[in-house]
Amino acid sequence: MISVKNKKLIKAIGEQVRSVRLQLDLSQEELANEADIPLSQIGRIERGETNPTISTLFVIAEALKTDLKNLVSVKLK
Repeated sequence: MISVKNKKLIKAIGEQVRSVRLQLDLSQEELANEADIPLSQIGRIERGETNPTISTLFVIAEALKTDLKNLVSVKLK
């Protein structure tokens, strides 16, 4: 269980990563390989189980060929 001040934010960012990945028709494995991040970490990020660093989100954004702001500009439910 992660200990963060805003779990909703972490979950929303993970959902955004998943959404962009699916729009590009990429598997988690393909994203992990492109971003040079362990596959298990991609899954944890998408499920909102871990608080990714800004540098991790940056390499994910590059792998998804999008801007970092696209991954972090989320609306909280």
